[in-house]
Amino acid sequence: MKLRLDVPEPVFRLAEQLEREGFETWTVGGAVRDGLRGRPAEREDWDLATRATPAQMRRLFRRTVPLGPEYGTVGVFGEDGTLYEITTFRHDVVTYGRKAVVSFAETVEEDLSRRDFTINAMAWHPLEKRLLDPHGGLRDLRDGILRAVGDPSERFREDYLRVLRGLRFAGSLGLKIEPATWAGLGSAVPGLARLSHERIREELVKVLTAPAPSGTLVLYQHSGALEQILGDVVAPVPQAVLATVDAVSRDDFELRLAVLLLCGRRDPHDASAVAELLTRLRLSRAEVERTVAAMSGRLGPDASLLAGAAERRRWVARMGREGVRDVFRVWEGALAAGTAPHGKDSVRSVTDAIRRDWREGVPVSVAELAIAGRDLVARGWKPGPRIGEALQRLLEAVWEDAAPNRREALLERVATMEEEHS
Repeated sequence: MKLRLDVPEPVFRLAEQLEREGFETWTVGGAVRDGLRGRPAEREDWDLATRATPAQMRRLFRRTVPLGPEYGTVGVFGEDGTLYEITTFRHDVVTYGRKAVVSFAETVEEDLSRRDFTINAMAWHPLEKRLLDPHGGLRDLRDGILRAVGDPSERFREDYLRVLRGLRFAGSLGLKIEPATWAGLGSAVPGLARLSHERIREELVKVLTAPAPSGTLVLYQHSGALEQILGDVVAPVPQAVLATVDAVSRDDFELRLAVLLLCGRRDPHDASAVAELLTRLRLSRAEVERTVAAMSGRLGPDASLLAGAAERRRWVARMGREGVRDVFRVWEGALAAGTAPHGKDSVRSVTDAIRRDWREGVPVSVAELAIAGRDLVARGWKPGPRIGEALQRLLEAVWEDAAPNRREALLERVATMEEEHS
């Protein structure tokens, strides 16, 4: 069967320019793999491998960026303004389980032999329209197999990040991991402890922003990788429960992470352990706070939110409107996945009541009351803590439906307070 890969024109022009100068050049990596699957990659995902050295590339192209010249990688702007990565053919000299010392190679075959999996070890020549596949990647791709290049144990020892990459490829592409590759991967899981937290975070982001993360997360569990990177914060859960993550918007990394942690949370009350874990994984303070807050609503409303209006309104005040909206999204995901602990009626009861409060102007804070401290001062109150305490009492009265949030009604309650102190 004749193979065809639609290489973007700007990428073709870069390869053509290199070839014209006598530098053999191929497109490599995920764009080739995905193109052969019939799923064209984004333009910026197209990478080139060439015999040209970084110094030669800088002389040849007018606009370049040094992305990692010590590893042979230079960024070159195409005619469309996109920055494309071009890397000199390489082979490993020394590997450390995290990074490798590399040397420039003479052939693309050497370069492909150092890659992680056969499906990523293919190269396409854009000018000759020819596939180079020395490790059987196309066959494995068609058979739905993830197989390491060469000796699996050696491949994973070279770079432990390949454990997480392999699980992600298998889960997101629907591939079965070949037995020897699975064995090598499993034996390398303890090596994840040697990876930087930044690299682990990057992989988690890729997993959790994919269309259906649960396929990868199940493999994370079975291999022991999930426990290795998240510690004892989570416990193994069934795949059906992990599918809750899929039901939350893929554009929202923090909420999907919150759902993942909720699905297998060992201690539902230990928010500090979760915050410590997320900080260790190099999430920003805002990301940590949002994730932990979204987890506080669990996968469905608890008894206190179902007990009455006042408790529900106090909870909304603690969470803030944006925090409550995040919790609503988590609950909707749990409903869609069938994992909400209290069912649709309970969730709808709470969410409808809260939205009705918002429509009717029930205040979330003292600042939203129909009167303010200046109104009390105008009545002769002295500025000080007593005014704040009075406003808080008025807010509680509104929450308990003892008074509406209207100026006249609140001033009447102020008058009652004044009588109490007279």
